[in-house]
Amino acid sequence: MDIDIISPQSPPPVAQAHTLFMVVKSFKGRRDVSVHLFRGRWSETEEAALPWSELLDGTVPRPGEAARRVVMEAFTDAERDRIVDYLKAQYSTRLAAIRSAPLSFPVPAGLCGLSEAQPGKSVGFIEFEKIPSYLLDIPLRGFFDLSQHPPIVQE
Repeated sequence: MDIDIISPQSPPPVAQAHTLFMVVKSFKGRRDVSVHLFRGRWSETEEAALPWSELLDGTVPRPGEAARRVVMEAFTDAERDRIVDYLKAQYSTRLAAIRSAPLSFPVPAGLCGLSEAQPGKSVGFIEFEKIPSYLLDIPLRGFFDLSQHPPIVQE
């Protein structure tokens, strides 16, 4: 399994500054599926405490707006490291890669978080908290789009 953790060039303005994704070798009949991992929930207090004028490019959106979700869904160093350790221990034979990169600040105001996606025929979410072997206290979710990956068996 390839693990690539990219550190920020300079200290980020907030702790939750890391994106994370994994490549699953085989998932729902598809090969090498990218699953973008994100925090599935957070408190209003946690969101209100952040310096939004420093974090977002352009006007500061109101609480709960899509651009804020990009930051709120990101992970701290400690969360990222715990998730990577969990994935290595639990899914080492099933994963081709784990990658992490820092967010670029300020985040463009037009972006929206992964949780904004609507599940459909090929798009969906993994809710790790529903997996019996998931023991972390991080509300981890994964977003995938099967249409972006080749089927295991060609029709």
